[in-house]
Amino acid sequence: MSDKRKGVSDVGQLTPAKRQRGTAATSVAVVNTSVAQGPLIQAVQRSSNLQAPIIQLSGHTGEVYACRFDNTGEIIASGSQDRTILLWNTYGANENFGVIKGHKGAVLDLAFSRDSRGLYSASSDATLGVWDVDSGVRIRKHVGHEDIVNSIDRVRRGPELLLSGSDDGSIALWDPRTKHAVEYMETDFPVLAVAFGEGGNQVFSAGIDEDIKVWDLRQRGVVYTLPGHADAVTSLNVSEDMQYLVSHSMDNTVRNWDIRPFAPESRLIKMYGGAPASDVEKNLLRASFSPDGSQIIAGSADRTVVIWDTLTGKILYKLPGHTGSVNDARFSPLELNVILSGSTDRTLMLGELGKG
Repeated sequence: MSDKRKGVSDVGQLTPAKRQRGTAATSVAVVNTSVAQGPLIQAVQRSSNLQAPIIQLSGHTGEVYACRFDNTGEIIASGSQDRTILLWNTYGANENFGVIKGHKGAVLDLAFSRDSRGLYSASSDATLGVWDVDSGVRIRKHVGHEDIVNSIDRVRRGPELLLSGSDDGSIALWDPRTKHAVEYMETDFPVLAVAFGEGGNQVFSAGIDEDIKVWDLRQRGVVYTLPGHADAVTSLNVSEDMQYLVSHSMDNTVRNWDIRPFAPESRLIKMYGGAPASDVEKNLLRASFSPDGSQIIAGSADRTVVIWDTLTGKILYKLPGHTGSVNDARFSPLELNVILSGSTDRTLMLGELGKG
């Protein structure tokens, strides 16, 4: 994987983030509501509560690798090559109300805690961070991986647990309350993507060996694999109903898998094209389901955000606007027609999908 995931400068200290009220915190970031090179989303009729149909969030000084809405849909977090995490308000003037520093490498993945008061991060400095959203203070630093941590996920039900995948070939299970990992699962190749399945007992992992592995934590081993991709798998995301898994790969396909217990032996449901990877950048492009599972959104190396109809595979939107590879893209959990993307061009785009 590309060395640029290591980050660009030494930032050892932690800077508490403070919420700016009223006007935008322009000393931290600039918010532009129009984009000279063309809008990411063109809406004839307003369809959301955003301040504008398309909003550019600028503030990072390096590539944006990860972006997330919190569980209320009202806060955005972004992680970057510049080793910082920026916090933004989704609505109103889109203030950049917090800057979190502390990682010594690029911030590659993010996940909010279930109550949205905490934020989890994965970094190329081989650590995971647990942060307080209100104060910006690092609550815990998880150490144990021996190389870049590419991916992080939080269990959706039961006790709060974290999952991480690393270039050291290991998958780690963490309790956010303790410093060291609860358990490690070893593989033979770098792990680029991880995801929790039903009840936290099922775990999915993928990486440069192309096959997706399905683990049972009770058996502490792989119970089956999902073969089919022809190149490294860069992201995994489980649907809200925990029945389907979407994967993004450097083979230029996004795939939807049936992960129900008694699914047919061939678990591949559909392949989606139109979101190519790059042979040069080798960034970890991500795909995810909409909250209702009816659509899939993905970043693409061709500088677009792509949205498909999950059932038919039809491309519903292919949205320009970024000037670099789109590394991450997400639906809002609050308004299903609001989306967020983060790009190599160092910006995020927040916008609404047009009605009809």
